[in-house]
Formats: sequence, structure tokens, C-alpha cells
Amino acid sequence: MTPTITPPGGFVRGYYTLVPCRLVDTRDSNGAFGGPALSAGQSRTFVLVGNCGIPAEATAVALNLTVTQPTNLGHLTVFPDGAPAPGTSTLNYRSGQTRANNAIVRLGPGGGITVSCGQLSGTTHVIIDVNGFLVSQ
Repeated sequence: MTPTITPPGGFVRGYYTLVPCRLVDTRDSNGAFGGPALSAGQSRTFVLVGNCGIPAEATAVALNLTVTQPTNLGHLTVFPDGAPAPGTSTLNYRSGQTRANNAIVRLGPGGGITVSCGQLSGTTHVIIDVNGFLVSQ
């Protein structure tokens, strides 16, 4: 699948759109992009480069982060793999709630992102759909 290049003179240079593609769904069978659900206090890394049309040159991704079936209130924090977690959340939620939020997240040196589950107890499922990527000029 070939990405669509933003026309010259656009506000964002080096941004490439993708047909929306599901990268992660922890409701699926256990695996690199599937289950299990994230447990309270757990962080999990997902290598995105090489999947869904994201090339090795990508430095950030535009994604839709969804939380579903959380057993407790909490938040998810998404950040570049290998970097320290920021002091802000990417998505907040209540028990039993399904919520989504868009984000642009820088990729770590290995082409991955880390998702951290900020709950006091229990688990939650995470879904990540990508719809674009950025390449630094």
C-alpha cells in the first residue's frame, strides 16, 4: 500500500497518510500485537515500523488510541520506546468505559512506542489504529 503524500506547501511537511490500519488489539490472541490485556501498572512496547506501511524512516506516527473493558478507572500514557514516561496521560477513562483519543507519538530508536497502564488494580484492553506517519526533514 502506497502512502499519500501531503501536497507541497501544506502546513505539515513530511507527513504521509495511510489507509487506517489496526496495529494493536489486546482482545486478540496473545502475541506481539494482541493479548493479553494490560494489567495495572504494566507497560508494554509495540514496534510499529515495518507494519501497516510504516517505513524505517518514520520518526512519529499519527494514531487513534482506544481503551475498552477497563476493570477500574485509570489512564494510558503513550511515549517513544526507550524514553522516560511523560508526566501527562494520553487517554483517561472510567471503569467499563470505551474511549478513544487521537495522538501523534514520536517513535523510539527501534521504531516502537510504549503504552503504560495507569490503574491501581485490574486490567484494560488497548486498541491502536494508525492513520499516518511523519518523517523528520
